[in-house]
Amino acid sequence: MPTKKILITGGAGYIGSHMAAHVARAGFTPVIFDDFSTGHRAACGNFDCVTGSLHNSDLLKEVFAQHSFAAVMHFASFIQVGESVIDPAKYYYNNVAGTLTLLRAMLAGGVNYFIFSSSAAVYGEPDYAPIDESHRIAPINPYGHSKWIIEQALQDYAASYAFKYCALRYFNAAGADAEQGLGECHDPETHLIPLILQAATGQRAAITVFGNDYPTEDGTCVRDYIHVKDLCNAHWLALQALWHGAPSNSYNLGTGVGYSVQQVIEIARNVTKAMIPIVLGKRRAGDPAVLVADPSRAMAELNWTPEYIDLTTIVADAWKFCRNKETV
Repeated sequence: MPTKKILITGGAGYIGSHMAAHVARAGFTPVIFDDFSTGHRAACGNFDCVTGSLHNSDLLKEVFAQHSFAAVMHFASFIQVGESVIDPAKYYYNNVAGTLTLLRAMLAGGVNYFIFSSSAAVYGEPDYAPIDESHRIAPINPYGHSKWIIEQALQDYAASYAFKYCALRYFNAAGADAEQGLGECHDPETHLIPLILQAATGQRAAITVFGNDYPTEDGTCVRDYIHVKDLCNAHWLALQALWHGAPSNSYNLGTGVGYSVQQVIEIARNVTKAMIPIVLGKRRAGDPAVLVADPSRAMAELNWTPEYIDLTTIVADAWKFCRNKETV
């Protein structure tokens, strides 16, 4: 490994900013590449930061010429499922075309290790739970399609070039590293835990529960919440595995433990000591009743063990970030 620099695209975003901090703690130098369409400059800290678009091939060429990177970690994508249905062109242009431009620049720059931020959305409506990597791939929205298209491209790149990758399929990323001033801060916010915490602080009047008649214990959807710190650790272990000769592969990242929407709300009430009013809404199209990961492949092959399985800890960390943000 000739260098200790890592290029982190989307490094001003939620997971990318946590990854940059993790890389730095590991003794490597993160270089952030972000267009700041959704990211936050404050999340970059004092790290070297390049402002630009993945579609700017000349800028990418310049970045790869200026730096010798050991790997690229790619987080620069749009992530709102509903928006992807309304405006698929936005998602194919950014998540697919932008990533392919990045991969072309990597190959030209001689950088052969790639960690890809994928999604459980590639599975679509699950046939069973927990979901393992042998589950059929059948995305049901443009966001999921965009992730799967890139995974297929990566398979072809690995077969044809001196190129290795890990595609990490997230379930529900959550939590924060409040001590580092990092946490979830989307605009608009679409993720359940920060929405609940906004209801706890009074930023929104109530939290909407979309359906309470699912075939689950309390009738609300069940999801697998993984702490962002555990996600970052999995990314780092995946990259180390590639450096040590492991084959390219795709991995589920979750805890294997599911919590219903109602359970998440009750945990947040206990953590925040707030009432958190609920409004019952209709089911949303494409919301499976249960989405829980089988993370055993990542645990066995990457020697990864999620540390923050207890959702109370995840919510408490997110709440700490939320409260710190209010006092700034």
